[in-house]
This record gives sequence, C-alpha cells and structure tokens, in this order.
Amino acid sequence: MSVHLDDYQEWLDELEPESRALLVQTWPDATRVFSARGLDSYVKGASALRGLGKGASLVNAWIDAAPQVAKEVGEDVVAELVTSALMLASKTSGAVIELVLATSPTAATRLADGTLFLQYLQVVSALVNQAPRGLRPMLDKLDVLLGQLTLGGLRRWVNWGAHAHRTNYEEQVKYFGLNSKESLAILQKERKGTLLVDVQRRINMYLRALWGRDFFMRPTSGDFESREGYKPYIEDYLIHLPDAFDAVDGPQGTVSATELYRATAAHAAAHLVYTRQPIPAEALNPWQMALIGVIEDARVEALACAKFPGLRQLWCSLHLASPFQAATAGDYLSRLARALLDPEHHDAHPWIAEGRALFAQAQPGLLERPFDNTVSWDIGVTLAHSFKDVGPAYHPRTDVQSAPYRDDNRYFWAFEAFDFGQSIAAGYQEPQQVRKYVNLMELANEVEVENAGDDAQEIWVLGTELFPYEDMGVSYNESEGKEPLVLPSHYAEWDYLIQLERPAWVTVQERRAKTGDLALIDSIAAEHKRVISRMKFLLDAMQPQGVQRIRKLEDGDEIDINAALASLVDMRMGQQPDPRIMMRSVRKTRDIAVMVLLDLSHSTNDRVAGQAHTVLELTRQACVLLADAIGKVGDPFAIHGFCSDGRHDVNYWRFKDFGQPYDDLVKARLAGMTGQLSTRMGAAIRHAAASLKAQRSARKLLLVITDGEPADVDVRDPQYLRHDTRKAVEEAGRSGISTYCMSLDPRADQYVSRIFGAQNYMVVDKVERLPERLPLLYAGLTR
Repeated sequence: MSVHLDDYQEWLDELEPESRALLVQTWPDATRVFSARGLDSYVKGASALRGLGKGASLVNAWIDAAPQVAKEVGEDVVAELVTSALMLASKTSGAVIELVLATSPTAATRLADGTLFLQYLQVVSALVNQAPRGLRPMLDKLDVLLGQLTLGGLRRWVNWGAHAHRTNYEEQVKYFGLNSKESLAILQKERKGTLLVDVQRRINMYLRALWGRDFFMRPTSGDFESREGYKPYIEDYLIHLPDAFDAVDGPQGTVSATELYRATAAHAAAHLVYTRQPIPAEALNPWQMALIGVIEDARVEALACAKFPGLRQLWCSLHLASPFQAATAGDYLSRLARALLDPEHHDAHPWIAEGRALFAQAQPGLLERPFDNTVSWDIGVTLAHSFKDVGPAYHPRTDVQSAPYRDDNRYFWAFEAFDFGQSIAAGYQEPQQVRKYVNLMELANEVEVENAGDDAQEIWVLGTELFPYEDMGVSYNESEGKEPLVLPSHYAEWDYLIQLERPAWVTVQERRAKTGDLALIDSIAAEHKRVISRMKFLLDAMQPQGVQRIRKLEDGDEIDINAALASLVDMRMGQQPDPRIMMRSVRKTRDIAVMVLLDLSHSTNDRVAGQAHTVLELTRQACVLLADAIGKVGDPFAIHGFCSDGRHDVNYWRFKDFGQPYDDLVKARLAGMTGQLSTRMGAAIRHAAASLKAQRSARKLLLVITDGEPADVDVRDPQYLRHDTRKAVEEAGRSGISTYCMSLDPRADQYVSRIFGAQNYMVVDKVERLPERLPLLYAGLTR
C-alpha cells in the first residue's frame, strides 16, 4: 500500500511553510526507509513538536533527522525519539532539544543498534535531570565521545561529571565540553581498544568471503554497568558481539582487538553453518552440558578448519590453557578445548588424552555427516562420567572456558523448540507452515479450506478472543476449556555473581483466571461488616476536597486581607510584621493508580498457626476488603497474581485489570484463586510494572503481598532471586513506580528490607489480622 503526503493534509496545515517545504523535499527519502506505520509516526511527530511552540527549527531538525535514524537502527526507535523530545520540553530549552534531534543520526550511526540507541536516550534524559547545563556541550562533542567510548563508558563518564559538578554550573560546561583535565582523564580511563562499529564492515566482508553468504551481527553493551563485556552469544540467528574489545595476550604474543573480533565472528558463523539441530538437554546435569558444549565447539571448528585451514592458527592464538592449570573444573575445560583444537599442543593428562582419543575416533564421520551433532552428546556424556574421579567440583557460574572468542553456547540447547519462522528467514529450513495473525473481518471474509489438514501451508490465527454472537461474556476458547492466545513475555534477569543481566532469561505466560463461587465473596463481606463500617469515615476523608486555600505564604497568587491587616497593625505598634501575607488556591485531586500483586505459591495453602484459615483464604479476604475500599475512593486499581515453575514458566493471572469494573466476574475470579508452585518474584514485578507504566496517573503504586522470600525450583542459591527482585524494584522505581511489600513471613526482616528498602515494607506478625491491615495500609500509602 502506497502512502502519499497528501493523505496527511490536516497535519501539514499545522506546520510552518518552511517546515512543509522541507517535509515535501525529504518525503521521497522517508518513503524508502519507513513503512506506512512509520510514515504515520513521522508526520504526526512533526505536528506534535510544532505544538510545543518552540519554533520551526525544532520541527525542521526532526524532519531531517528521523529518516536518517530509521535508516541506521530501524523505524521502531523513531517513536521513542519523538517521545523523548516531548518529555525534554519541560526540562530544557527548544535549542537543546533541537540539538538532541540533530545529533541523533550520529548516535544511531555509532551505536548501530536500536536497543543501544534507546539506552542512549535514557543517558540523555538522566543527564538533563542531574546536570542540565552539561547536555549542550556534550552533544557538541558527541561524535568525539562515541568515537572513543562504548555506551557503558559514555554513561559512566556522564555520571562522574554529573555527580562531581552537580551545583557548579561553570564546571559542568567545562567538563562536558572536554575542556577540563578531569574530563579528559575520565575519558581516557573509560576508553576501549576497538569499537565494533569501526570494524563491523570488514568482519562482514570477511565472513562473506569465507562462507559466500551474509551473517547478521548486533553489538551488545556488555559493559553498561561493569567494565566486563557480555560473552558473545547467538540468538534468533543473529551473532551478538560486545560493542568493544581490547587487545588480549596470546601464546605467541599480543592479539589485536580486530583479530579477536575476526576469531569470534568466525566461530559463531561456524555454529550457524554446521549446528542446524538443537541438542536435547533433558536429564543432563550442568557438568555434562558444559562438556558437550566444548565438544560441539571443537566439532564445528574442525569442520571449518577442514575447509579453511588458516582458521586453526587464528583460533589457536587465543588459547592460553596450560597443562599445569588444574585448580578448577574450568581449567580442565580450557585444557580440553585447546587440546582438541591444536594437535601440536602437548597435554599428558589421562582425561585430556581420553578426550582426544574419542574425538579422533569420531573425526572420519564428521565430514561425512557435517550436520549431525549427536557425536558431541555421546563424547561429552562419556567424558563427564570419567571425570568424577579426576578433578575438582564444577561450579557453573565460575568454571567457564578461558578462550575469549567462544560464545556461551545458548544457541544449540533445546530447552524449547526452534522458531521455524526465524530459521526460514535465516535460510536454514525449508518453508513448512506459516501462522498469519489477522483481524476478525479478514478471517470472516476468507474462504476456509475445509479439507486442509495440520500440514496446511498457511494457518490464519485471530489475535484476540472470539465471542459467539448469542452468548455474551464467554469466548469460544473459554467454553471449550482452552487457554486464551496470549504471546509470552520475556524479561531479563540479574545475576549478582557476574554483575550482568541475562537477556530474555525469564518467560512470563499469562493464564486465564479460573472462576469460583460468588457466595464465598459475599460471605467475606458479611463477616467483616464491622471492619467495613470502621473504614467508612477514613475513606470519606480521603475523597478529593476540591479547591483549598493555603495561607501564610510569602509568595502566592493573591493577598490574604486578614494577614495584611495584622501585619499593618504590627507595623503601627512598632513590632516586626509577619511577611507571609499571601495565599494560593490549590485544587486537591487524587491521581494515583494502584496494583496489588499477589504471591500465589504453594506455601499459601498452609494453615495459619492456631487458625482455621489458610494464608490464601486470608489473602482473598484482604483483597475483597481492599477492592471495596479502593472502589469507594475511586482510584483506578488492578489485582494480579503469580507463581512460577522455573524460569521458562512464570504463570501470571489478571483477576482485575485497570479500567475493568469491580463486578461479579472479578469477584468470581478472586473466589477461584489457588496456590501452587514457586515464587519467582522479580519477573512478576517486571511484568506488573509494564502494565503500570501504561497508566497515565501521576502516582503509581505496586503493592506486593507475599508469604515468603523469592525462590524457584531451578535456583539453589537463595541470594540469586533476592538480588534479581531488588533489581526489578529499582527498575520500577526508575519508571516512577513506588513499590511496597507486605510480607506474611515472620522471618522476613532478614531480607525484605534489602529488597524493597528500609521504609517500603511491613511484616505482618499476626497473619489473621491481614484483612484489617491491608486496607489501612493502602489508606496510609495513598493519603
């Protein structure tokens, strides 16, 4: 579908004549990089910036820069760029916003990735909040800064200057303009050896010369929080490389960063060429998986070296493992990796020799069956069994290969099925079946092929629930007992041991909330009549009070006659008059969105000591009273719940969502709550925060109710999920969301304050009082 500029005439009429002329001039270039949706955002973004009233030059900067940004990092970030510009309008001048837009193509070119560009916009926003005078000089030097720093280095350089010169405006200008000695010193400290953006074109040509095809690479800002980069990895058939490498020491001397990039990309490309089937991970322990990964690395490298012998010398130059290293299991992994790659390397250890012998026996079959990776599984399991009497215990987080060019092998583990759509796009699979998401009218107007089987070439899927015409409120899926079609959400998880986020590590799957008996909810309301009546006066006091006058102000909107007369009397009597003779009229309104997040793990089924109720029943009672209280005040609120069964299956329920009335359907869902599985709290908080961010309220409160600490079946370290939950709370706080925890665990004082903050939690020692405490807590937090 072609899109013409005339289709946006009503938006064009709002622009200045010079802006309209520039837009007409750049429109042909814009249509080459934008889709129809992107063009819509492009034109409406210009109109929105015109509405700021900061001049036509700001709009012109947007019209000129947006297509260049979309060309470099994709059109999806363009909407975020105009949103950031609009948010800066209340914090800085139009000239600075214009400079942000004008320099955005430079940032997009140097960062070369949409995710990194969005993180750059966050750095700009943080600098405006902390040291606004430094933004203009920094943008003037942006090309120099991004030519020497990674995104993580830029952020640390910005943070140092913002904190060091928070109140000294002259020093801010000098520091961010690179005109002070300390600015240059910090810049030199944060410099990295070679940036990926500077060598990416050469690496692409190198891989294409080897394999005769294109490989897609993306930079990752591994040192965004620490100076250590991410380990290279392959995901969605894309090669992810650190955005900067330093030169490293090798057995023959120093290896340049460019050679390290070449070795890393060649190894990842060998995986993409020769590893076409996932390796099953069922019934394998971490040590077996580590050894299978080493053998699979050796297998693809052997196949690549058979075709391109020069690669062996490149990879061998980055292996430093010595026969004298035997302190950890990771040392043995590195020694085995070097021994399998380098036939001239001498290592007489019996276990290493066994690995070499097994790999040599399988060598003839590698060239005959280059895509069969079962040999890696067989050799890895055999070596894992024979290692038990050889060396030290294996620790997955610390015992890794020392060769810096090797990836983390997440690419070939079969924890879940491969995405055939992505594999088709990358050229690895024959087209098998297409699932096309359509709207209701497209589905209704298409002729269905009744004799098509499960092997049909194309299946049309309706992206939303479908309700029958004659039955209101019950969808086809719900009537047949099927879960609604909701795409899973993937979130990162913080690993405190390596001080890095594991990207897309946790999967949150929303489920349909089951319904229960409405009589149960009615009985709760009848049982707590006394509590409801006691809260009536408190809730009435929380209602908006309209316009109020604030008196005794030195600076206000109008003169307070009574205070002015009193000051005049004091002057006539020779006394010091009170200068606070002004007053201001303020409109008191409540503007807060509240989400209650319930821990529905299996432990909530336990009975409270000395009580007939379970923790889950008391939680349900508290939610009913709280929903009734919030309904009387009129605040928008939601009630969600969660539990987990490992990182791949965090179950999430929406009992009541924002904008949904508190009616019989919500009450039936609350009656149907059940407790099961475990408590992966960090992922649930991130998913809940994503819903809260969409609310337009000035204040946002996330109230977490749990009966224990974060825990899950696939995590043994009790500190791991605590640190991740704290990180999730910090991320929510940066988005303007206040998080408060009500813990029912009597031992929660040992950990809950470190997760939520010293003033952001309450431990309910007597769980039976939860129904009374929760509404009162809500009243106190939202007063």
